[in-house]
Amino acid sequence: MAKNRPYGDGHRIGAVRDRSQTQTPSGHYVKRDADTGRFIDVKTSDKTPFKGVRREKK
Repeated sequence: MAKNRPYGDGHRIGAVRDRSQTQTPSGHYVKRDADTGRFIDVKTSDKTPFKGVRREKK
């Protein structure tokens, strides 16, 4: 996983590894495992992308 030091400063150093994200037709972002291709998580709180996770090309 990504480094996140110093703790509590609110940002991440580097990207989250082995993860990517794509946008659903409804506008929500879905996190996907790069190794298996399975969906891991859907961000339903708002329609902004996950922080630190690379985006897939359309």
